[in-house]
Amino acid sequence: MVENNELRKAGLKVTLPRVKILQMLDSADQRHMSAEDVYKSLMEAGEDVGLATVYRVLTQFEGAGLVVRHNFDGGHAVFELADTGHHDHMVDVDTGEVVEFVDHDIEKLQHRIADSHGYDLVDHNLVLYVRRRK
Repeated sequence: MVENNELRKAGLKVTLPRVKILQMLDSADQRHMSAEDVYKSLMEAGEDVGLATVYRVLTQFEGAGLVVRHNFDGGHAVFELADTGHHDHMVDVDTGEVVEFVDHDIEKLQHRIADSHGYDLVDHNLVLYVRRRK
């Protein structure tokens, strides 16, 4: 029922594929999923939703502000629900694992840098590419 309300609030018609995909994104262990990941999870759950439908619905969700698309270097697009506050990302270059983090010092510094150049910071995306120490 929550999914139905979210879809309606976003101005989208409630359809079974949209509900299933939103439920999958909400309940998945992985927070950042590609369209293929969503499709595979739906197939494993016995849901009959085609890959083209998954791509189309994720694009609709992005347009409606329900998900955020990330295109991390060297990888394909991944999506995450837009239900949390601002955070930044670290991507493990060896495994592709995505780690979310918040650092208030970095946030303040970014505002200070924009201000020192005569700008107001309205948005940003910070991605750190990392490798685990051996």
